[in-house]
Amino acid sequence: MTKQIAIIGGGPAGLMAAEVLSAAHYAVTVYDAMPTFGRKFLLAGKSGLNIAHSEDFSRFAERFGAASARLRPALEAFKPVDIRAWALGLGTETFVGTSGRVFPKVMKASPLLRAWIRRLEAQGVQLKTRHRWTGFADDGYRFETPEGVTVIRPDAVLLALGGASWPRLGSDAAWLPWLGQKGVTVAAFQPANCGFDVAWSEPFRERFAGVPLKSVSASSDAGTIQGEFIISRHGIEGSLVYAHAAALRDRLERESHAALTVDLAPGRSAERLTMDLARLNSKMSFSNRLRKGAGLEGVKAALVRELAPEANRMAPKELALFIKALPIPLVRPRPIAEAISSAGGIAWSNLDENYMLKPLPGLFVAGEMLDWEAPTGGYLLTACFATGRAAAKGIEAWLRLRLS
Repeated sequence: MTKQIAIIGGGPAGLMAAEVLSAAHYAVTVYDAMPTFGRKFLLAGKSGLNIAHSEDFSRFAERFGAASARLRPALEAFKPVDIRAWALGLGTETFVGTSGRVFPKVMKASPLLRAWIRRLEAQGVQLKTRHRWTGFADDGYRFETPEGVTVIRPDAVLLALGGASWPRLGSDAAWLPWLGQKGVTVAAFQPANCGFDVAWSEPFRERFAGVPLKSVSASSDAGTIQGEFIISRHGIEGSLVYAHAAALRDRLERESHAALTVDLAPGRSAERLTMDLARLNSKMSFSNRLRKGAGLEGVKAALVRELAPEANRMAPKELALFIKALPIPLVRPRPIAEAISSAGGIAWSNLDENYMLKPLPGLFVAGEMLDWEAPTGGYLLTACFATGRAAAKGIEAWLRLRLS
């Protein structure tokens, strides 16, 4: 008799598991609370769908912090190059951008998702939307559906419900108390790849909210990275901020204060900047000194004034050092509901090598429900695909063992 497998959650991890298991001729049903599948996947596609990264795999596999070693077998079994081949098999060609990030040539997620859904249906996968898991029932799993409450009792179940970011798209972490009651330990969810609040003055906020800060570098415990970010009404947002988000968030939690240190003139050394500022007439206006001596105007010059109102009285060397290491003091991370992804989740100690929960035999987990985080750049999606595939292989191994 064909084994029945339920996958709860229709994002990248769940759909990848469904593909693997249906190809192995299991009877697979995917349940999702939302009206359509892959809603967060589609949201990511609005900015081009950064599906993977082309950097050397040994470096790629280290991008997942403390979870890197635990994730590595899954990543090795489904590397970024394999994702590109998989996408091509669904009719989506990819290319490598100048930063090494991998994108579909059409720069959209929807064609890939549509082709993927068609493949799953052709392989016999049952896709059920508007089916919200509401916890455990006697020997089963309870759902709220348009037809009322129903209970399923499959042979194995995979949870792929996401973390806690973008809850309006389905990742609301409502499952936390249900698994907690079953003895599953969870590291508290925190925002990852997020912006931060800054206590801007009202004039600065009104004038510069939405303005990008380009051609800068920024430093934190994560190192020094060049790029750009945006001044927001609340504080700072954008790719350069996200690259430092984990380090800044952890320092805020640990010490109650943190700053993103920005080099506004990364092309000039402090010594060169000091000389360029020193040769200017001291009677020149501060705006002209910044423009002619340091090449700063607009938002960059305003940021110097905002964070050091006395900067016009600084000596050339002091001003040069400030421009090269301007500290933006942070108040707090933006709410997790706004974050690109989340850190925290089900502790790895709860899982065996097959991604099965030790306290709950027959129940497997994949994707952002697990305790890992990664920077933006294709790492998030790759790990979701890889853990979904690994959990599917784990389900196969567990079912074979039960039959032997």
